[in-house]
Amino acid sequence: MTLLLKEPVKRVEKLLKEFDQNQSVILLDTSARTALEAASSLSCEVGAIVKSLLFKTEQNYTLCLVAGDKKASLNKIKKILNIKDASMASADDVKNVTGFTIGGVSPIGHLNKITILIDNSLERFNYLFAAAGHPNCVFKISFTDLNEITKGSIKELIV
Repeated sequence: MTLLLKEPVKRVEKLLKEFDQNQSVILLDTSARTALEAASSLSCEVGAIVKSLLFKTEQNYTLCLVAGDKKASLNKIKKILNIKDASMASADDVKNVTGFTIGGVSPIGHLNKITILIDNSLERFNYLFAAAGHPNCVFKISFTDLNEITKGSIKELIV
């Protein structure tokens, strides 16, 4: 079965097409499980890769979209959300909350409603690449469109 027929990838592609008919999922010959692998596969800067990081935040979960060349700051995330505790979600939590496995977590198409924070450092790129439901599937999008399609809040999230 082609990767484009896998349910998580189809879920992402459906939302992309609803947002913009010209959007589509890009199937890569090599893995994009990490930002470095994705940048290598796409011949782009590591920073243009959107890392989708799920954090367990007291009673909930928050998805932080961060540039591939940056690290998310737990302290900044806690301050933005006005909470005392936050930690990286477990692999099981990521799968149960988003419907994606680590390495293929998309900024869109989650199984559950999730608060989304977008790091403002992503704005420096004309185009970004984000996971599309599988480690070998991505989509290309502008920062403005990423903000619009995710309905995320733009914040400073990095160390």
